[in-house]
Amino acid sequence: MNVYDSGQMVKQLALQGYRQVSSPEQADLIISNTCAIREKAEQKVFSFLGRLASLKRRKPSLIIAVGGCVAQQEGKKILERMPHVDLVFGTHAISRLSGLIRQVELLREPVVAVEMSDVIDESHLVLAAGDNEGVSRFVTIMQGCDNFCTYCVVPYVRGRENSRKPDNIVKEIRQAVASGAREVTLLGQNVNSYGKKEHLCSFPELLERVCHIEGLSRVRFTTSHPKDLSAELICAFRDLDRLCKHFHLPVQSGSNQILKRMNRKYTRETYLEKVQKLRAVCPDIAISSDFIVGFPGESRDDFEQTLDLVRTVEYDSLFVFKYSDRPNAPAADYPDKIPDDEKNERLHRLLELQEEITVRKHEALVGTIQQVLVEGLSKKQPLSNLKEEFQDIQWSGRSSGNKIVNFSVKDSCRAADEDLTGKLMYIRIQKACSHSLWGQPVEEELKLTEVEGEDGYYAA
Repeated sequence: MNVYDSGQMVKQLALQGYRQVSSPEQADLIISNTCAIREKAEQKVFSFLGRLASLKRRKPSLIIAVGGCVAQQEGKKILERMPHVDLVFGTHAISRLSGLIRQVELLREPVVAVEMSDVIDESHLVLAAGDNEGVSRFVTIMQGCDNFCTYCVVPYVRGRENSRKPDNIVKEIRQAVASGAREVTLLGQNVNSYGKKEHLCSFPELLERVCHIEGLSRVRFTTSHPKDLSAELICAFRDLDRLCKHFHLPVQSGSNQILKRMNRKYTRETYLEKVQKLRAVCPDIAISSDFIVGFPGESRDDFEQTLDLVRTVEYDSLFVFKYSDRPNAPAADYPDKIPDDEKNERLHRLLELQEEITVRKHEALVGTIQQVLVEGLSKKQPLSNLKEEFQDIQWSGRSSGNKIVNFSVKDSCRAADEDLTGKLMYIRIQKACSHSLWGQPVEEELKLTEVEGEDGYYAA
């Protein structure tokens, strides 16, 4: 969401005459777009702002702005702590950023704008594409959250749940496709409840509209709340060809006791039932999740139940976080806090278990043919752990199941200097790595002789 918001800021400011530069020393305006979901992220914000003080002294005309969730949470207290900051704007003020910057430019006085609204202001949404936005884009479809999980600060910094109008979402995606996007990820704190409060179309209906946009190859979404996962959304993975076979379904804990204390409104059993339904409809679907370790009152038995859930589901990947108190979140006042060394141990054990599962799943894909949307040149060239014959230009993309796939065009019919960015290619997986796969392109004629299996394509 912050990536999307930052893109909107850049587009607004470009219309105002600003352009991006490569270093803070070159800048007339520096914006820190912040995250408050965990304590460590918040600490990084103030560390970064503190380093800008000396730059401001050397260049008094420099405008320093703080936006996002920490700005919403702290408001004018940021100016008290960091007097060299010129603008503090909250999560609902992004659409007014251009005007706020002009206000600072004219008055040369600090401005704080952290008022929250009950509706989404789309009047200042900039649809024009920026430079080098890539083939994969984010599109926010709603803001805020009504779930009030006891560990979470989101409802207090992003506000209550509100959905954008479907026509505006479709219009933005069409503009993105016209500027080179081939994949979009629809964003919301809980996309499953999209449109319900406003009596708009349902999320599955929105997905269907987006999947029919001409020129768009793939559609993803994140994130989903298990309690609102509908049968219609599950069936969308069977019925919509362009919907990627990947579902991020945060569970947070494998213990019913902890889930209740978190106010998650589902049980371990109902979560597993929905996973089973997903795999019944789409056997090759990749499932990822979020977990919090060390939630207040989490016993060793509670944590063992989390490990057991991971073994049962066999996720493709996980995001794992140590619990940290957040302002306004009820769990900040809960007793029975878990010592940090215990949280570290649990974090390590959970990640170690998931790595074993991920490696096993990657190895099972060796020999299959995966359809890959090429995002660009691989970030790691060459891969030192691969055989010498693979040491040439490498491309990188993702499979429908969100697996990173690196490949080269050596020994294929593709020209070495051909730009493959944005193309859908079929790659035969030859090697499994811890966090990625390696393969070689399959010629189109050969691909047509393959038959589809649960995990990819196999020779007929």
